[in-house]
Amino acid sequence: MNKMRRTFIMAAAAGSAVHSWAAQAQREVDENSASALALGYVSDAIKTDIKKFPWSSPGQNCSSCISFRGKAGDAGGGCPLFTDQLVAGKGWCSAWAKKG
Repeated sequence: MNKMRRTFIMAAAAGSAVHSWAAQAQREVDENSASALALGYVSDAIKTDIKKFPWSSPGQNCSSCISFRGKAGDAGGGCPLFTDQLVAGKGWCSAWAKKG
């Protein structure tokens, strides 16, 4: 039974290491990619084209969006709109929706 416990702990540790590596391996969204251009994504909300997106307003950024998959204060995080890519916490796109 002790051997099974050690095996489980080692497997869990290895799984955590792989998961951590996979999260770090994600790349940031390229602002010039087709999906980013279609959504008006910018890595810094200050650069939002207000003529093209007049409904955008100060305080709207990825970290305050319901789709942001990072923690409060994270520099970046996942977003279901940009599969397997990271958005900047201070970024913005036209799909922004208030969290909470």
